[in-house]
Amino acid sequence: MYRSHNCGELNASNINTEVTLAGWVQKSRDKGFMNWVDLRDRYGITQLIFDESRTDKTVFELAKTLGREFVIQVKGTVIEREAKNKNIPTGEIEILVSELTILNSALTPPFTIEDETDGGEDIRMKYRYLDIRRNPVKNSLLFRHKVAMEVRKYLSDLDFCEVETPYLIKSTPEGARDFVVPSRMNEGQFYALPQSPQTFKQLLMVGGMDKYFQIVKCFRDEDLRADRQPEFTQIDCEMAFVEQEDILNVFEGLTRHLLKEIKGIEVEKFPRITYDYAMKTYGNDKPDIRFGMKFGELNESAQHKEFPVFNSAELVVGIAVPGAGNYTRKEIDGLIDWVKRPQVGASGMVYVKCNEDGTYKSSVDKFYDQDDLANWAKTTEANPGDMIFVLSGPANKTRAQLSALRMELATRLGLRKPEEFAPLWVVDFPLLELDEESGRYHAMHHPFTSPKPEDMALLETEPGKVRANAYDMVLNGNEIGGGSIRIHDKATQQLMFKYLGFTEEEAKAQFGFLMDAFQFGAPPHGGLAFGLDRLVAILGGQETIRDFIAFPKNNSGRDVMIDAPAAIDDAQLKELSIKLDL
Repeated sequence: MYRSHNCGELNASNINTEVTLAGWVQKSRDKGFMNWVDLRDRYGITQLIFDESRTDKTVFELAKTLGREFVIQVKGTVIEREAKNKNIPTGEIEILVSELTILNSALTPPFTIEDETDGGEDIRMKYRYLDIRRNPVKNSLLFRHKVAMEVRKYLSDLDFCEVETPYLIKSTPEGARDFVVPSRMNEGQFYALPQSPQTFKQLLMVGGMDKYFQIVKCFRDEDLRADRQPEFTQIDCEMAFVEQEDILNVFEGLTRHLLKEIKGIEVEKFPRITYDYAMKTYGNDKPDIRFGMKFGELNESAQHKEFPVFNSAELVVGIAVPGAGNYTRKEIDGLIDWVKRPQVGASGMVYVKCNEDGTYKSSVDKFYDQDDLANWAKTTEANPGDMIFVLSGPANKTRAQLSALRMELATRLGLRKPEEFAPLWVVDFPLLELDEESGRYHAMHHPFTSPKPEDMALLETEPGKVRANAYDMVLNGNEIGGGSIRIHDKATQQLMFKYLGFTEEEAKAQFGFLMDAFQFGAPPHGGLAFGLDRLVAILGGQETIRDFIAFPKNNSGRDVMIDAPAAIDDAQLKELSIKLDL
């Protein structure tokens, strides 16, 4: 065998033991008459010693040829280390080497294989297999494994059954673009890679599986950013004969289990807020509630005071920033420039300093007296020493702008603490949202989401006011999961397709298989999917998912390591009956 022990398990209790180790050369220190080598594997580092007076001459000379990342095997005796290293588990011992075998030499790596590397992100992505050798990436992947195992354990203990669903499916309209796969055996036809296993998990409920889960790859051809990937992983779940409360309890329990087992944290509160409350109070449907700065709507106290900017606005809204009353004019101007950036899009910003003596100083003192500003402070819950920032304009746009400012200020003030966890549920989403360009309604979640029974009558008259039987789990300002109670009868599903603008023929062509299944006794059912990549990243104290994925794509959707996507040759194109029009 190549090794009797790994490089992280030997200690003082193993002194005088003969061992065999194998791994990579982390570094070597040649003092002429003595040579130390740090040997690394997934489990840790063990120091090797080659001593001119105690080591075979051939072995001693061979050790001098070792370079970084050489793969070697050694045999030797565990001895006590003179200069002990308390920072590593093996720091009390070293191996006096008697035999050395070079299993593979190595080129000098393009960056240092250390926790703090000199390699930039692009070069590390190109040589990802080397990056994985570094502790931060290796530990992130091990952490992901631990989370996935706890998920499987929790759900299996609740009698969920893990079932695999197909990757080669039919293209259906679910929001994002599909990745398509040509079929050689069915000329001119294409599979699609699933954006989610949505219809299949519903069919499993029709099939009587009752409780299903799957840790599954999903694919969406959409514009990327640092926290998105074209392929991502979901914890996908579905349950039969359940109501919304049943599902919330199960997955609230899963989140509690993960926080306790992975982080050692007991979370008591899982607040539930409505979509409308989230939007009015935080400006988005995935609020970070680890800190305050709730929105205060100021229309009543800010309009009709001769300030035309506010008077013409649909919404005037502000937040109180704790302890920011001492911001300099330069700092305030910097924030005004920040909200004017194209990514945020505000045209300007009003500020109010809440002085310690109870008075106020504002950029709009000309239009508002101290009583007006005191009302603003009351509405935004500002205290002496705080700063109030106010934006105005179209309601939805202004809320989004203030939400972006709220998160930016929280980051600057150190309020978004990675080791503090604040989960919540957002419920009562709108069933439909209006696309202003097309004038058509689209499903806010997906076409199979059930309306609230009490809102069904509004589908005919005010479809935009119909609430969905849908819910999202939010953790630290990130949506980590979402789901809904599904439509389980054909008549309601046909009605939903109608309001989404599908003709009867289109609905049958796209989803006929599901409609047919509903005619054979579909149970009431619902489910939820957690984004595993994001969940793992947040539990790991990060907000970007890339380092928790073994082989991620870059922001252009490319794998720079294997150079994919790539062109295929003409013979393959001909075999697939495909012509390119570039």
